[in-house]
Amino acid sequence: MQKQRCGELSKAEVGKSVELSGWVDTLRLTGKISFLLLRDRTGIVQVFLDKVLTEKFQHIKAQSVVHITGVVHARPENQVKADMKTGEIEIAAASLEVLSMAEAPLPIEITEDTTTGLDKRLDYRFLDIRRQKVTDIFTVRSFVYSHTVNFFTKEKFIAIQSPKLTASGVESGAEEFKIPYFGKTASLAQSPQIYKQMFVVSGLERVYEIGPIFRAEKSHTTRHLTEFVGIDFEMGFIESEEDIMKLIEKYLSYVLTEIQKSCKEELQRLGVVVSVPTKIPRLSLREARKILKEKGKIIPEHEDLDAEGERMIGAYVKEKYKCDFVFMLDYPWTKRPFYHMRPEKDKSVTKSFDLVYKGVEIATGAQREHRLEILEAQCKEKGLDLTKMPFYRDIFRYGCPPHGGVGLGLDRITERLLDLGNIREAILLPRDPERLTP
Repeated sequence: MQKQRCGELSKAEVGKSVELSGWVDTLRLTGKISFLLLRDRTGIVQVFLDKVLTEKFQHIKAQSVVHITGVVHARPENQVKADMKTGEIEIAAASLEVLSMAEAPLPIEITEDTTTGLDKRLDYRFLDIRRQKVTDIFTVRSFVYSHTVNFFTKEKFIAIQSPKLTASGVESGAEEFKIPYFGKTASLAQSPQIYKQMFVVSGLERVYEIGPIFRAEKSHTTRHLTEFVGIDFEMGFIESEEDIMKLIEKYLSYVLTEIQKSCKEELQRLGVVVSVPTKIPRLSLREARKILKEKGKIIPEHEDLDAEGERMIGAYVKEKYKCDFVFMLDYPWTKRPFYHMRPEKDKSVTKSFDLVYKGVEIATGAQREHRLEILEAQCKEKGLDLTKMPFYRDIFRYGCPPHGGVGLGLDRITERLLDLGNIREAILLPRDPERLTP
């Protein structure tokens, strides 16, 4: 049915017959004739309706789905300059068929400068996406995903898919979603952490996963969700956490460079200029506290940066290093999981890091402790008993290489890349403590 695409027509098709299908963006009556703007995913084209077609279809509703046949004409240059939105050509319609008439009025505004609030737009997300801006957001997100897969393939990583129904894991139980499971209680996976380590140890050595992660956090912020998409990787035979950070630098450089190439038009319409990092600055948490103290903000010892602190450090790094990213190092042992390795010279910190992008944390990574006896001791320090997690303990009993990895958030990467201001703008159907539909 759809032989040509609206946004792909050009002057090369002038004089040719075409068939187009799409949504009616607007219908403008001018005396006894009319002009219809037809839109599909590729763009908008103007369609001229003569007297007969105008009389028959003058009451067509916006967002109705139609099929049009017609001939491509070049538009006068003065019209093109006055209306760049619809391009250099228009279609003189020979026939028009209504495939599905839309109801009116629409429940939300779907103009580019809509005044409908985000919550209402999410209720009708399928309509909201008909706006060019929203289509562009998810086009960019899709390319971030595909370029991520390409990167890990080039780096010889093996893709894994870990289960999302699990017994209680090694993460904080307070943030687990508990569900009944055939007379037992299961949890929705908070992380593929156990499985990443398991399959590095299995001999695959380098693994990655892109999949859903669930956190039962009652957070009502612009950057937290109860379900999000994680980009996780784990790699064996590393010397330190620096190996992980170097791979992240390589990953970001690759993905953002490819986004510049594949999403030129989307980025231009969204008003986004992508900055590609090469070497990302490193900053210890102790250094960050001193910098923030000089700016009047106090972060207590052994405490993580709060949202304001991250924003301030992001601005500091941008000004000093001209970089949108910064690795935050040396997180306190008291705030990190028992399986994070600690440096020999300072047991109060861990060989871990956060990655902050434009003032928002988008990743947490670390070198893991691979020596069973030390892992057991660290468990005890945290008030845990590793023997009660035999499925995890067994990983380290039969030959475990030094390893480490990171968990990044696809949603946060997209939100920060495009400066959206709210994580919910970067995910099709977000889940938070209030929202469980659609």
